[in-house]
Amino acid sequence: MTPGTSTGFRRYLPPGGDAATAIEAGRDLRARMARTAHDEVFLPEGRDPLRIIKRTHEGRIPELIGVRVNRMLQSAHAYFRGTVDVMTRDLAAGPTSGIHLVIDADAHLGNFGLYASPERRIVFDLNDFDEAGVGPWEWDLRRLGVSLVLELASHEASEEVARVRVADMLRAYRDELRRLSTLPATDRFFASVDAADELLGNGYRSFDRGVAKARRRTSEQALGKVARRDERGRAYLDVQPPLLVPYPPGRIERVRHRLRDYLDTLHTDRALLLSQYRLVDVARRVVGVSSVGTHCSIVLLQGPSGENLILQVKEALPSVLETYGGLRGVEPRDGTAEDRHCRRVTGSQRVLQSTSDPFLGRTVDPDGRNYFWRQFRDMKGSIDLTLAGPDEIRAYAALCARQLARAHAQSPDSFAVVGYLGRSDQVPEAMAQWCCDYARIVEQDWLVFGEAVEAGRFPRTDG
Repeated sequence: MTPGTSTGFRRYLPPGGDAATAIEAGRDLRARMARTAHDEVFLPEGRDPLRIIKRTHEGRIPELIGVRVNRMLQSAHAYFRGTVDVMTRDLAAGPTSGIHLVIDADAHLGNFGLYASPERRIVFDLNDFDEAGVGPWEWDLRRLGVSLVLELASHEASEEVARVRVADMLRAYRDELRRLSTLPATDRFFASVDAADELLGNGYRSFDRGVAKARRRTSEQALGKVARRDERGRAYLDVQPPLLVPYPPGRIERVRHRLRDYLDTLHTDRALLLSQYRLVDVARRVVGVSSVGTHCSIVLLQGPSGENLILQVKEALPSVLETYGGLRGVEPRDGTAEDRHCRRVTGSQRVLQSTSDPFLGRTVDPDGRNYFWRQFRDMKGSIDLTLAGPDEIRAYAALCARQLARAHAQSPDSFAVVGYLGRSDQVPEAMAQWCCDYARIVEQDWLVFGEAVEAGRFPRTDG
């Protein structure tokens, strides 16, 4: 088969179609790409990760580029988190089975986490959708698998151990996707992982700590991290350059206008709730690794009884599926061209998550920049694997794989993936080998990146 990803894709389960027919179509696709062929790494001609990183920095806030570079230098895993564009370009050079689903496109281990449902229970799920859209299902699994290899490498596990663990994780994905395919569509839609049921009581300290920390991360607790109070007791956002920089009054007024636009994108009940709050302050805030340098803010609101609520406003850029994956015009088509990026992010999040932030919304600035809005740190947390033992990492990886299967199962053509995978270990074992091989490429790229920084080709700033 000729490497490369088609920009078009076929529907294997059209509206009103039969699941058994889609599963059979997936089996037939083994002739297009043998399941054992998922082990070979293809790289594009003229591959130049440094050039892609420089291009990614274009249009970002100049004084924050050095912060992003510094964060990427911390480890090969941190570099990997900041270079989804590089990996997507590499993935686009290789073959796929031809089945496209709504995918996360950046489904590494760190992009799963804890957050509160509208009913105030803590759930575990995917929690970053900046790159999400329609693309090859394999790309999510490869991104997840490589992140596990790099995580295990930081724990000094051998490559052979990593290959076995990745294969185990991918088997968990396969089995869960098959299980979900036997359920009614509505049951698949409502499936979720309750953190208290799944994570607690297993003797895994990293899980217990993560859930306990998430329970404490309310808006009031977050306020203590990012705000101060004046002599009259009124809260305002603190100055913590370069990570937190308040905006001048003119910018705050512009956000006030955008706030009204944002409320128009919410369900009526939630818009009515937030209409009781008034805007108090706005500040630019640095987030993550890959997103550093994009236009991201936090908005401090105050309710009628003096209660505080913090929202995050994050810039939505074109997905790597479009810029480096060669996939164009495949996001949902409702809305307008002006809001296509923020609409892609919010729409994909609602598809992929079992339950989404009730305050998830979007706006477009007069200059055309797209933004999506959500709560800031409301019972949000992650599982810190730094001190985790082998059993904890294995359990966490399997949990992420099952959640990814649940996310993929929302796309009708997931039935074709079930048929393609079958019950054998051919894809898990082949893809595990690919992930180990590609992780070595990432580690080499990271070293080259470090040399480029030392040579002055990229700025570096603590933060």
